[in-house]
Formats: sequence, structure tokens, C-alpha cells
Amino acid sequence: MSDTTAHVKKPGWFTVHVMNRSVAWLTRRGISVWGSRVLAVRGRKSGEWRTTPVNVLTHDGDRYLVAPRGHVQWTRNMRAVGGGELHLGKHVEPFTATEVADDAKADVLRAYLKRWKAEVGVFFAGVGPDSTDEELRAVAHKHPVFRITAAPNA
Repeated sequence: MSDTTAHVKKPGWFTVHVMNRSVAWLTRRGISVWGSRVLAVRGRKSGEWRTTPVNVLTHDGDRYLVAPRGHVQWTRNMRAVGGGELHLGKHVEPFTATEVADDAKADVLRAYLKRWKAEVGVFFAGVGPDSTDEELRAVAHKHPVFRITAAPNA
């Protein structure tokens, strides 16, 4: 598992107050922006639902959540509870999550950056979709990745 004390690059004011809120507002109304969903995960201490907008990546038949900003609260909660819900409008999809080992992240990170580099590239310290596996593995510990699977009886 990744070091949860790794440095987190916090998003700027515009991202937090304009972009995240706009994407979340649209997603809550059923409009997906490039794969956006509202992630709901129970707090590891409070047990209360916490939400944040995320991009769901489909790669080689599996679906993933990538944390471009690093080891943030939703990743810590996901590790503790092992799943959550993805919301798109009124549709709610419960899921389970398995964290991907750092050595196995290169292809997923490459696919994620290919799709969303313009949005999240600043958080990857110069690494992009054309980077080598070695370069991607060098930053993998900074970016948690979870493979998600629809929960039974969902």
C-alpha cells in the first residue's frame, strides 16, 4: 500500500470554488462531464457520507478511481471502508474498491492522463500519457488508484 503521508498538492481557489462545484452541480443533475460522478464514501471516523466529484476511468474492461491530488480524505476513507457510491443524477451505484499496487499502476495512470491531463496534469510533476512505464512508476506512490466493482445486489 502507498505511503499515506505523501505530500498532497491542494487545488487552487478556482478549482475548488468554480470547477469542482460546477462539475458536481451538473453531475448531480445527471449530466456527466467526461465521465464525472459524485463519489460518496463514509467517513472513517464519523461514519457520515462525504462527497466529492471524481472522474471514473474505464480501462481494459475495468473501472478505476484515480486520486490525482494524492492521498486525500476520500482515499483514506476508501481504504478504511472498502467502497462507496457513485452518483449521476438520481442514479446511485454502490461499489466495492480494491487499491491497486504501485507497481501495477503505470497503464492505468497513462490512460487517466491521456483522457484528463489538461485537467489534472499539474498534479503529476511533468509526467504525462507519453511517459515511460518507469517514469509513471516513479510517481505512482503519490497517486492512489482503486479498481471499482459494482457491489452485489446493486
